[in-house]
Amino acid sequence: MSTPAGPGRDLAALPKAHLHLHFTGSMRQGTLDELARERGIRLPRGLTDGTALQVEATRRGWFRFQRLYDAARAVVDSESAMRRILHEAAQDDAAEGSGRLELQVDPTSYAPFVGGLTPAIEILLDQAEISERETGVSIGLVIAASRTRHPLDARTLARLAARHAGRVIGFGLSNDERRGVTAEFGPAFRIAKDAGLLSVPHGGELLGPRHVREVVDSLQPDRLGHGVRSAEDPALLERVVEAGIGLEVCPASNASLGVVEEAHHVPLRTLVQAGAQVALGADDPLLFDSRLLDQYAIARRMGFSDAELAQLAAASIRISAAPTEVKERLLNEVREWLEGPTDTAGPAPASQRS
Repeated sequence: MSTPAGPGRDLAALPKAHLHLHFTGSMRQGTLDELARERGIRLPRGLTDGTALQVEATRRGWFRFQRLYDAARAVVDSESAMRRILHEAAQDDAAEGSGRLELQVDPTSYAPFVGGLTPAIEILLDQAEISERETGVSIGLVIAASRTRHPLDARTLARLAARHAGRVIGFGLSNDERRGVTAEFGPAFRIAKDAGLLSVPHGGELLGPRHVREVVDSLQPDRLGHGVRSAEDPALLERVVEAGIGLEVCPASNASLGVVEEAHHVPLRTLVQAGAQVALGADDPLLFDSRLLDQYAIARRMGFSDAELAQLAAASIRISAAPTEVKERLLNEVREWLEGPTDTAGPAPASQRS
């Protein structure tokens, strides 16, 4: 992704919402290196060689991705590390024009180090309030269950998410789409829905349209993490659009995980032309070496005009769970951006900086 994005307005100045970012995967490379060094942890080369992960969309490919993710997560063994990662994620989003961050986290892995699931969630909630105040980025949390664990574990997390509804804005389901039975997670999502939380499961990334249908039927999503494979079935895509289901599209992630050969092959134009509400996201920039700003640069290289990029940014804001006053402010700022000068290129996306 070293190709220049082309001329146009400064993408870093474009107000936007970041709705698909995982907690550990948001970590800065320098932070990972420092925490690993302090703990005497030797990181695998895939986390230190300075290149984006590239695997095939197979179980073996996913295993390699998950192994690296788990290795990174191993350094997050304290309250201070958790607080640092969240705060730095907010700082990085602020630098890239994101006025709203909805960070996804499964507290299960961090709970043993801080006294349990509830303390883990409360630490993140407290830090989110601090970071929002200090960075100006509005922050919500998505509590996510894993397909690799029993659906009863998901219900436990859903109840905890429901108990903290407010800054916790949604309930998700992540990990390998080929694992677990989607319908069995339905009761957990009903608990979350009954508490007023958004349903934001992953779906339609590694698996195709049939999986999207399963997720839509079983989990009644408000947004789909990825969902790009719905473009392969026009009738399904029409159903997604008519239901108002937002799509959290992560081009660089899709390329790294072998969903598409190159990031610009993501069917973003097909989704938008069908009327889908799309929010671009970075997913796991630590592994994919591509942050939020890079996704907008990719869209620009795909031929999206500034007006269309502004529409993408506005869609991300509208389908977020940001407070009304935050949405209104950001949408006004998007309009101001589009009315502004076109000769301010601004700083290059992270993947274009040496």
